[in-house]
Amino acid sequence: MLTFIPTPIGNPQDITIRAMRLFEKATLFLCEDTRHTKRLLRLLEERFDMVYPEAEFISFNAHNGVQRLEEWGERLVEQAVVYVSDAGMPIISDPGQLLVAYCQEQGIAYDVLPGASAVTTAYAASGFESGKFCFFAFLPHKGKERATALDEALSSGYNTVLYEAPHRLVKLLDEIEAVDASRELFLAKEISKRYQTYYRGSVVAIKAALAEVTIRGEWVVVIHAKVSSQKSLSFAEVRRLDLPPKPKAKLLAHLSDKSVKAWYEELTQKSSKN
Repeated sequence: MLTFIPTPIGNPQDITIRAMRLFEKATLFLCEDTRHTKRLLRLLEERFDMVYPEAEFISFNAHNGVQRLEEWGERLVEQAVVYVSDAGMPIISDPGQLLVAYCQEQGIAYDVLPGASAVTTAYAASGFESGKFCFFAFLPHKGKERATALDEALSSGYNTVLYEAPHRLVKLLDEIEAVDASRELFLAKEISKRYQTYYRGSVVAIKAALAEVTIRGEWVVVIHAKVSSQKSLSFAEVRRLDLPPKPKAKLLAHLSDKSVKAWYEELTQKSSKN
């Protein structure tokens, strides 16, 4: 059986007892980075008396995942296998997605333990009022793809959570400021670690605050949803509007799966019957 086990995103005390018991019993570890996983297990052994497992450690990442499944797939059935990311919840923005799909296709039993997640932790800390949010992970590094993704994040109508590397954080803030200097943000630095810090305010205010510090570590950025002053018409409201068939057909097509032509024909037929 395969078990996906979250690991601490900073403070090792966030590991669960259930996770340690499963680590002790595992015979095969699939790891984003085997060195990182081994260091974590040694730390858990030293601080929390966990028994270091007698197991094999195999790297499993976005580059070798398909090949690893060809080589080791049968052992997911036969052995106690665990998958861990370097930190946090596996599968979310993570090559563990390949493993889930493989288990579902092959009918292999698997389980996912609840645990640490930078996404939900930062969002909870933001204090932004809506329970709805989008998660974009890391934006593309540059070019049209980055501009398009950022535009979507800023205009989605939902609070949006991003990850950003320290060397690109100022660039991200500059890009947001260029579009909407008043947009409210929440930034979480090094969640659960010694130098954890929160920032909330307009992008301009946060840029000023960060100008006084050295930008290091891991960052989560929460972008507050843009509140629109314009009222959107519902499908039913558009149907009741007293408009000529052509513009009305365009509005209805925008709000449905039917084409402008189909709506125009329906509206004109209805008009001729009346």
